[in-house]
Amino acid sequence: DRMIGTLLVGIFLNTYLYGLVTYQFAAYYRTKFNDRPAVKYMVLFLFILDTVHSISVIYMAWSYTVTNYDNPAALAVAEWPYTFTPIATALAALVTQLYLGFRIWRMTSSRILYGVVILLAIPSFILGMACSIEAWIIKVLSELPRITPLVIAWLSMQVVVDTFITVTLIFVFSRSRTGFRKTDTVLNRLIRGAIQTGLFAGIFSMGDLISFLVLPTTNFYGMFAIPIGRIYTNTLLDTLLARESLKAEMAGTYDVNGAVSYSAIVTVTRLLISAQSGPMRWAPTHSSQATSTVPSSIQLKVQKTIPDTCDRSFTEEAERKALPLAL
Repeated sequence: DRMIGTLLVGIFLNTYLYGLVTYQFAAYYRTKFNDRPAVKYMVLFLFILDTVHSISVIYMAWSYTVTNYDNPAALAVAEWPYTFTPIATALAALVTQLYLGFRIWRMTSSRILYGVVILLAIPSFILGMACSIEAWIIKVLSELPRITPLVIAWLSMQVVVDTFITVTLIFVFSRSRTGFRKTDTVLNRLIRGAIQTGLFAGIFSMGDLISFLVLPTTNFYGMFAIPIGRIYTNTLLDTLLARESLKAEMAGTYDVNGAVSYSAIVTVTRLLISAQSGPMRWAPTHSSQATSTVPSSIQLKVQKTIPDTCDRSFTEEAERKALPLAL
């Protein structure tokens, strides 16, 4: 049970998550975001990586349960898809963490925070690659405890990076509350998304680490290790796809009770630009006043300045210039 059963559970869960990734990948290209080529190539790269890894672990399941059905000695040797798993996980984690770090930079303009993410993510990636290479050389499952220090360092670093990104995103979103009912609702959604960003990956990473330390000569840790890469891809694609629903939720007319400062509106506008695609313009339904404070009992309407087909995430020009506010 600890050799084949738990491994198959991990492969089944990975296949399910790969199905979600495939749906998200199709939804991303069906929506036709006008993202930069780099973002589109990033999505394509992660999908290809997930496809290769998912197919390889299914092949591994076939090899263990069908090809070597009457050869129990085969269970003592790690198939190449098993040792390839840390590479696939480390690559997916690196791309996702760097993207989320870039998102933090666009929202906060803090190069220090982005630098911290880079300084944490790259060593984590290197440790993951080292684990995979060492496991590839060793191959024999009973001798894998030799790489325990590398595994501890890699998975611990991965959890630290995810936690730092999650806490930073929660802080940024929480600090940006403005008093707009619908805007705060959107911020709450973003906070929940930030928590999910690190929660699931962290749970599986810790499960992988604990099971490897407690049961190093079994495949129990494979139940946690194999799906981690799909969780990172799912997180990134969910972040990209959420822009459309957030934009739709922000569009419309807003009743404001009490005075709302000009700076608060700018903060939310910049926040949503960094979280979704394309610049947006705030315009009141009555533009007779142009003051720094919005009086009570007026209505604000969010309007897109460009067609949906021209959306671009993290638009450079919108980040450099103040958005026109007809207040």
